[in-house]
Amino acid sequence: MRGHITKRGKNSYSIKVSLGKDPNTGKYKYQWTTVKGTKREAEKRLSELLNQIDNGTFIKPGKTTLGEYLGQWLRDYVRPNLAPKTYEGRAQYINRQIIPSLGNMTLTSLKPEHLQRFYAQKLSNGRCDGKAGLSARTVRDLHGILHAALATAVKHGLLVRNVADAVDPPRFNRPEMHIMNEVELMSVLEAARTTGYYALFYTLLFTGMRRSEALALRWSDADLLMAQISINRSMHHLATGEIVFRQPKTAGSRRMVSLSPSTCIVLRQHHDNEEALKGTLKDDDLIFSHLDGSPLLPSTVTHSWMKLVRRCGLVGIRLHDCRHTHASLMLKQGIHPNVVQERLGHASIRITLDTYSHVTPGLQQAAAESFDKLVNTRHENLAVGNY
Repeated sequence: MRGHITKRGKNSYSIKVSLGKDPNTGKYKYQWTTVKGTKREAEKRLSELLNQIDNGTFIKPGKTTLGEYLGQWLRDYVRPNLAPKTYEGRAQYINRQIIPSLGNMTLTSLKPEHLQRFYAQKLSNGRCDGKAGLSARTVRDLHGILHAALATAVKHGLLVRNVADAVDPPRFNRPEMHIMNEVELMSVLEAARTTGYYALFYTLLFTGMRRSEALALRWSDADLLMAQISINRSMHHLATGEIVFRQPKTAGSRRMVSLSPSTCIVLRQHHDNEEALKGTLKDDDLIFSHLDGSPLLPSTVTHSWMKLVRRCGLVGIRLHDCRHTHASLMLKQGIHPNVVQERLGHASIRITLDTYSHVTPGLQQAAAESFDKLVNTRHENLAVGNY
């Protein structure tokens, strides 16, 4: 008999299934499973186990806990394959939020209801101090981490299915994107002349590059004669206080960006000013740095930007909105989305179109008007010729 059910208690049953002969010993192997519930539920579970054995999808329950597996996943998958900042963020979420709540459960015993209960608990009082709940966006981030980790477990044959697929994470409204218009952009740059970050802010606004990319630029990356700059690394400030420079993981993030004439002038003036203060600059010197050549701290740059925009009456404009402003203004000027995608380093055109969908209606209208103008002009010329 391949499997049978034995009653253990009032609402408890034991299931015994045969796993076939051990090729080494020639003895039969068995798997015991306990089901708490009715006999019908035990019979259903027995049927599921037999189907899994027949289909080759049965995985013998192991003793590895979710916490142990997540630690291994961080070490063997996340650290080698993702950016340092991404690794740090996921490690922090796992160690502070997921492991204290679910870490002692065995990996194979994790069920959808456990995750659903976990999300609800985090929404109500998930903060580390216990005084309030986490935001819906943060809980969705936790769900994303668990889903990715469990997907890897399924891929490696440690699990039959990803239980996170059966869970509904909370919804949240994405924060509104704040874009500066041309007048606001110029007023911010004019005010930035009195700070030490004028060239940096100008470069961010006129190239759309990320803060981490700009802070990693070296003079060898800039060709001001050919009006282009190479983006091939990013700077990360780790929680340990260490500053590291890393190559981007995606080919799209390694790119050559054309510079406008005004940006070349600003960078050339910045180069001359830096040489006057520091002496002769070398190719491997950072473009944006302290007087001693050490890297600028990202948090310090962001804090200076916040003070600047508040002084200009533009509360809510983040430093990252320089990137959004650059892309939006280019699209409004009729620049093809593929060009904007290349400048921003997006992996696909879909990301660009989805991120800046607020500009799409204007592009559609402009395209319709251009087509109408072209066809009507052609029609009028033909009509004149016929006469």
